Amino acid sequence: MEIFTYMEKYDYEQLVFCQDKNSGLKAIIAIHDTTLGPALGGTRMWTYDSEAEAIEDALRLAKGMTYKNAAAGLDLGGGKTVIIGDPKKDKNPEMFRAFGRYIQGLNGRYITAEDVGTTEDDMDLIHLETDFVTGTSEASSSGNPSPVTAYGIYKGIKAAAKEAFGEDSVKGRTIAIQGVGNVAYALCEYLHEEGAKLIVADINKAAVAKAVEAFDAKAVDPEDIYDVDCDIYSPCALGATINEETIPRLKAKVIAGSANNQLKTTEHGDIIHEKGIVYAPDYVINSGGVINVADELHGYNQARAKKKVETIYDSLNKVFEISRRDNIPTYVAADRMAEERIESVRNSRNQFLLNNHHVLSRR
Repeated sequence: MEIFTYMEKYDYEQLVFCQDKNSGLKAIIAIHDTTLGPALGGTRMWTYDSEAEAIEDALRLAKGMTYKNAAAGLDLGGGKTVIIGDPKKDKNPEMFRAFGRYIQGLNGRYITAEDVGTTEDDMDLIHLETDFVTGTSEASSSGNPSPVTAYGIYKGIKAAAKEAFGEDSVKGRTIAIQGVGNVAYALCEYLHEEGAKLIVADINKAAVAKAVEAFDAKAVDPEDIYDVDCDIYSPCALGATINEETIPRLKAKVIAGSANNQLKTTEHGDIIHEKGIVYAPDYVINSGGVINVADELHGYNQARAKKKVETIYDSLNKVFEISRRDNIPTYVAADRMAEERIESVRNSRNQFLLNNHHVLSRR
């Protein structure tokens, strides 16, 4: 990879390599854009096949956080960290304390949180060295993000239902939920309470049985979830489930769920747009978690965070409006909405600096 060429092409600001020989730390911090505010994004620990793969993942994830934070209406930019190593074998306290010192050295340009392969305990170790970390065990922390993320998905499903069916009520609607993990289970609670009919699938049979008993859901085999008669398909497990094999099988008018990277490729987003399926872009509908953790930066208040999460409904309405206005797929409309917000702030800032320059020049 030609790193500077890549960074220039996608307008990245900074790439930081962090090494600590004693602890074995090998970390890469990518900061994509800080136009809206400090970059916020989690720390992922993973066994990458190569350093180049780790760099590419950090860059890709950081850009994704820029768009996610912008679409969520947060005054935060996008960043991400990857630590190279096996989270089950290679962790030690010194590693995360050393990493915390590197974050402190960025002086607030980057704020981290837990991600794949890292935990609340790891964030506590980072916090010993810096305040630029969220998701710690302190009383002021936001705690388990799953219920709040689920609430955002629920609000997003209602917005998508309004776009597809003319009303946002899910009462009597059949919703097929792929995956019944922590977020999806909490989502089922919201949907069941409103009177939706649930169909669930998961490789974890115990999780399925629990949902069947609690929500009077119908269980199907994981491979059969694409074929069921339903109004809404809610992917809440693996990514890339919207692909060339599944799209012809889906009977739903809406796709709205918590999974990341739901579209296998952008081409599949084009196909479902042409088929008239309303797709709630994943990074917009599942932004409740980052909205919740971002509230810690102001002294966490659960009621305030939940109220902010409710704006996911409005954000998706705007995405659907842009999609109709410009006759573009919703995944493109979401990007456009995020880019327009960033560009508006950037232009306002540049105009402010220009005006101040003229005032100073006249003096």
